[in-house]
Amino acid sequence: MAQMTDEIIPNDFPELKSLLMDRDPLCAISAKEAFALYERNWRFVDVRKLTEHEAQLVRELATVYGHGVVLV
Repeated sequence: MAQMTDEIIPNDFPELKSLLMDRDPLCAISAKEAFALYERNWRFVDVRKLTEHEAQLVRELATVYGHGVVLV
């Protein structure tokens, strides 16, 4: 696994971008916040639309912040 950054630009990840309600997707958010957004709103994520890059991000976030598990 590559070194994960502490900040994530939601605009780089289409499904994460879609979870932002009233925030600028070009503004960085913390990796921990990104994981919380995915976890809290997973029912709105279209897993068929996850790019490999975004799927890898979700796996890395789950490893770091979810002890290997995404609670969905």
